Amino acid sequence: MRCPRCEHLGSRVLDSRPLQNSKTIRRRRECESCGDRFTTYERVEERLPFVIKADGRREQFDRLKLVQGLQRACAKLPIPRLRLEEICDDIEAAISDLGVEEVTSRQIGESVMDRLRRLHPVAYVRFASVYRRFEDAGQFREELEKLGRG
Repeated sequence: MRCPRCEHLGSRVLDSRPLQNSKTIRRRRECESCGDRFTTYERVEERLPFVIKADGRREQFDRLKLVQGLQRACAKLPIPRLRLEEICDDIEAAISDLGVEEVTSRQIGESVMDRLRRLHPVAYVRFASVYRRFEDAGQFREELEKLGRG
């Protein structure tokens, strides 16, 4: 592991503990060269299916894109980052459990919207407005009415 301060390759693990999902380990490390302490996270790398985009392109599943989309939807809302990571973990597990080679971006988007609908109404509407490409206030109003009925 390369030290973020001096870029030395040697470090010593001071503490390790599993996170809530048990698939991630948090390690506290100390650089053998400069003594700087830093934290790393280790995750089991699962082979996830390719994502088929709306325009037909295929790309590797990218957790970072999922996290960033959730962060944008939840910006300035009282939602802890750990909760967003848990949502990402749930979605990744659901995709992995399908046991398929490809999944559509639509399937992922609907899964995100389902979880955001239960998490926070503002985050849900923010995500839906981008995902469904709302073009006017009427579409927002319709979505809010659906949310109020559901």
